[in-house]
Amino acid sequence: MIDLRDLQPSDEEQLYRWRQEPEVDRWMSDAAVPDEAAHRRWYESLLSDPDGRGWMITRDGAPAGLMTLTGLTSHHRRASWNWFVGDAESRGRGVGRAAQVLGLDKAFCELGLDKVWAEVMADNDGALKLQTAAGFVREGYLRDHVLKAGRRRDVVLLGILAADWQSRREKARAALVEARLIAA
Repeated sequence: MIDLRDLQPSDEEQLYRWRQEPEVDRWMSDAAVPDEAAHRRWYESLLSDPDGRGWMITRDGAPAGLMTLTGLTSHHRRASWNWFVGDAESRGRGVGRAAQVLGLDKAFCELGLDKVWAEVMADNDGALKLQTAAGFVREGYLRDHVLKAGRRRDVVLLGILAADWQSRREKARAALVEARLIAA
């Protein structure tokens, strides 16, 4: 079963290990993998800043990835969304699909947001397909927006509105319950 749990101070080390993996790093818009001190500062800020929330994606109780929402204190009632599956054995097993459904429930049903948006590398076909399947729509395209490993990369802007999520929520959750990926 896939779930989201609140981040704990002890998660910092695991997240840092995942962040160093090439398969995770290649989709991050950061210039380079942060050093340990920079990662610690980022993590402490994530835990303490009311503008953001983070959850550990778990698979059968074990850490599998990270999901974050930032921009929560804005009067616009929208947040930026980021997530990754860091555990290599959890990739390709429905973890990302399930985590998105759980994360959208957190954003819209628990936090009362009106919109969630994301920036996705234009060549990250897997993430683009998953987020589109969850109901995100393409809202923009930023050319040469990110400099990663010495080359410019394009970014796709995606967004989903609370009303869009509500219209597809029941079907999305039912499919994951039937597949035994999330609890009813």
